[in-house]
Amino acid sequence: MFAIIQAAGWPIWPLLIASVIALALIIERLYSLRRTRVLPAGLLQSVLSTQAHGGYDAARLAALEESSPLGRVLAAGIRNQNSSREVMREAIEESGRMVYSQLERYLTTLGTIASIAPLLGLLGTLVGMIDIFGAQSPATGNPQQLAYGISVALYNTTFGLLIAIPALIFWRHFRALIDKFVVDMEQQAIKLVEVVHGERQ
Repeated sequence: MFAIIQAAGWPIWPLLIASVIALALIIERLYSLRRTRVLPAGLLQSVLSTQAHGGYDAARLAALEESSPLGRVLAAGIRNQNSSREVMREAIEESGRMVYSQLERYLTTLGTIASIAPLLGLLGTLVGMIDIFGAQSPATGNPQQLAYGISVALYNTTFGLLIAIPALIFWRHFRALIDKFVVDMEQQAIKLVEVVHGERQ
């Protein structure tokens, strides 16, 4: 493997760096976007139970806010429970936008790597081809050496695609997962608003 990297030349080093970054981001997002971490089971029921038995003081509200992204959204609603329904919903929506931004963290970088990795691979291949044909002359031309040089140059394109394909798959997976989380959060937040304002049991 190291021999292939050496043979492919300097253009493969940006691809190696991109692959390490992409792998780190995928692992981090897989850990951070677990459902149990974002939408803990039973949290809304716990909040409604606490509301029915005296409500939240400042310390418990801060703990709820720090517990999870869903807890942050619900805490924003509880802070404004004595306001009108519209004000409470606006507070929840503002908190939801902040949570959405945090859930999307690093996805832009992952999407960028998925987009540029094939281009970096193509650049490496073109640089390799230029070097190969530049070194050829009518007197020293060797078809076998030329074929080997072209195959080495193509390592860059192959490596670029090997980085881009999983990065794109995980980028799309994380985007779909976040969208689903946001829908679930909206439904639970709406239920909280309706219960607090006596529109739902």
